Formats: sequence, C-alpha cells, structure tokens
Amino acid sequence: MISLNYRDSRPIYEQIKDGLRKLIVTGAIKADDKIPSVRALATQLAINPNTIQRAYNDLESEGYIYSVPGKGSFAAGNSGADAARKQELLAKIRELLAELRYLGVSQQELLDLMKEVCV
Repeated sequence: MISLNYRDSRPIYEQIKDGLRKLIVTGAIKADDKIPSVRALATQLAINPNTIQRAYNDLESEGYIYSVPGKGSFAAGNSGADAARKQELLAKIRELLAELRYLGVSQQELLDLMKEVCV
C-alpha cells in the first residue's frame, strides 16, 4: 500500500500523505472506501500514530478524505479536493511546462503527453 523511504528528504507524514493521495487519485482507493485507521496504519508502518494523524488531518483539509466519528476515515470523491489545492497544482504545471519549453520540448510533444495522461 504505502512504502516509506527513510533516505527521502521529505518528512514521513508527507510521504504517507503523498502515498494515500496517489492511491485515491489513481482509483486504487475508490470514493467512500474506508482507509486504514490511524492505529492500524501506524502499526503496519511501525511509526508513531501522531505521524499518521498529521497526514490524515492534512488530507482531510485538502478534501481527499473525510472522517465519520466512530466509523473512521474514508476517501472523498473528486469533488472533495478544494480549490486551493487545484490552484496549487495548476501553478506547478505551469512552472513545469515553462521549464520543459525552455529545455526544448516542443508544444506538440507536450500536447501528446497531455493526451496520453488524460485518456
């Protein structure tokens, strides 16, 4: 499910957050699927539950998951992701596109890549 790289410069909670976000975005975890409890994931990854809780809190504030008291946490539908996160990602895409153009990638190559990803 999620693997941690202790040599990665990113904090562990960010690696967990990115791993869960990727599973949700790719459809490996579907909307309304229950995600592991904080305690269960902490045990599985052998890390402090507070680290998992921080990742879950961030994902919930970004709209990727939601929690139901007494039931657990669940993957949100794609309408759950907030506008601020969308704007942040669009800014990153613009930055990457500008760098790729600078490096000589043609507009057609970029369009082909977009078609490949968006199919």
